[in-house]
Amino acid sequence: MTLNPILSGSFTPKRILVIKLRHHGDMLLITPVISALKQHYADATIDVLLYEETRDMLAANPEIHRIFAIDRRWKQQGTRHQLGMEWALMRDLRRQHYDLVLNLADQWRSAIITAFTRAPVRIGFDFPKRRHPLWRLCHTVLALTDSHATQHTVEQNLEILQPLGLSLPPGQGSVTMSYAREDWDACRALLGEDTGEGYVVIQPTSRWFFKCWREARMSEVINALSAAGRRIVITSGPDARELQMVEDILAGCPQANVTSLAGKLTLRQLAALIDHAALFIGVDSVPMHMAAALETPLIALFGPSKLTFWRPWQAKGEVIWAGDFGSLPDPDDINTNTDERYLDLIPTEAVIAAAKRILP
Repeated sequence: MTLNPILSGSFTPKRILVIKLRHHGDMLLITPVISALKQHYADATIDVLLYEETRDMLAANPEIHRIFAIDRRWKQQGTRHQLGMEWALMRDLRRQHYDLVLNLADQWRSAIITAFTRAPVRIGFDFPKRRHPLWRLCHTVLALTDSHATQHTVEQNLEILQPLGLSLPPGQGSVTMSYAREDWDACRALLGEDTGEGYVVIQPTSRWFFKCWREARMSEVINALSAAGRRIVITSGPDARELQMVEDILAGCPQANVTSLAGKLTLRQLAALIDHAALFIGVDSVPMHMAAALETPLIALFGPSKLTFWRPWQAKGEVIWAGDFGSLPDPDDINTNTDERYLDLIPTEAVIAAAKRILP
């Protein structure tokens, strides 16, 4: 194992595996790495290993040859079943005979899988918490992480390319969210006859409610946009708490021109819906990152999140940070199960004014 060397320019891998075992939004933010690899190694096939529940984020990406997945539901059928499925996956990965494996994850599981592939070049990150002989043994090269504290997650991911002699200028690297024609067709069927691109998509929910705005505030925004002649399409995940939040919001705008598709869309269908919208309004969640990737004008509402890491990349629109209107706790001190709504520092008027500035 060596630390951040520049590999020979003659190294031209034909089969590449990218590993990232994280949440939905994290998967979207690795697409610049995949695009950079495809641009430099045009003849290479690029596979991805991820968690099964995040597959939709990359399933329609034309630059990806094949997706392998770890299904976290395997453990529900017992340890023996889980180990059997993971062993079969690892053997399948070894049979691919990868020339290059890029391990973007920080879990021991990802490091062991990386080593098991027996790829001649296996690059991981020199994470401070993983400075252990076994972590080094699993990789042939470790990329430096010295700049990660001041970089966006996209830029952090791109650092894995440094040992390959590949680099992009600061702020470069496009995030992409792909979907199929049938995904938009499904949205059109749900929207009905009026599927013009003047509607506004609002995603008020997150799996962490401390990232959400008060329901009454969102109702006020919907009422204002509806009064201005806009059709509103409100979305959410299928979780019962998220669906109840949407119901509470809708109760505050009974006369508004609003259609609820809450809990009714796949992630790729949601991408298609956002892609055809005039504006997206949402909190710090996966749909916000999707809107940024699709370059749909957006208003992103942020509370005590680490903006340096998670602000919408390549976004068109505005980020409204609650910290501009009052004091916020340090993100590392947040109890993610709190009932506190830190976004309530953001006045309704600020969001309505931003929407008026952005909408044609």
